[in-house]
Amino acid sequence: MTSTMPDDRNEERRRRVLLGPLPAGFLRTDVANDEADHQTAVALQQQYCGVNGPQHGYPAVTPRLSITIAQAKLSKNYGLTRMDPYVRVRVGHCIYETHTDPSGGRTPRWNKVVHCLLPVGVTTIYLEIFDECSFTMDELIAWAHITVPSSVFHGETVDNWFTLNGKQGDGKEGAINLVLSYSVGPASVAAFPPMLVVPSTGVGYAAMPMYAAPPQPLPPQQPPPITAEQLQQIEEMFPSMDKEVIRSVLEANGRNKDATINSLLQMSE
Repeated sequence: MTSTMPDDRNEERRRRVLLGPLPAGFLRTDVANDEADHQTAVALQQQYCGVNGPQHGYPAVTPRLSITIAQAKLSKNYGLTRMDPYVRVRVGHCIYETHTDPSGGRTPRWNKVVHCLLPVGVTTIYLEIFDECSFTMDELIAWAHITVPSSVFHGETVDNWFTLNGKQGDGKEGAINLVLSYSVGPASVAAFPPMLVVPSTGVGYAAMPMYAAPPQPLPPQQPPPITAEQLQQIEEMFPSMDKEVIRSVLEANGRNKDATINSLLQMSE
């Protein structure tokens, strides 16, 4: 039986590496296709959530679930200081998150209302409560799989307490107060942006809209055109330099006077 030596493994890895110049469009976004991509994403989200298009003159309708994350009563305060709890809710493949209740401890309050499109066939939501930490990973305090009561889908608004699981055991970590309501009616998908968990700049994760359009960069400000008098001043500043070279540097710097002077100073050093 033979074993692969380190040199052989390294050689094998080198053969798998793609060598050569990167394409010109590497890591660049085609702004012209942003709108088309957005429309495609919205259409896919509508299909995923069972949005019915206009039929027989009636407008499109969407199934909507509203979740009010009111408060919680937790069994234990983990840590030496009062906890800073926040809630993360998953509906289908979409994630929604509340703000943090600073020093909420065992009785945090959020009163956060979440409006979301309800995917076809989804009747349960998954909920987690975290303690936000500054220098370590946010700690998971409690969680629960909650089945949306059938009465909600018949138009009833349910205000109820749901038990939480955690380190203390199933149903022993306290309870959370949710208000649930359901409706079907005309609505824009953009009014209920689905959320995804994406890495944040800090510890843990943050929620963001799935189809949020990227911020568009501001158009660059064009410097005022240089006058013949200013060109003559630059030439007088560099009398030993050929005028054609000065003009070439000026054009290369977009006819920006300050940038041209800096470039000429570097050339004359």
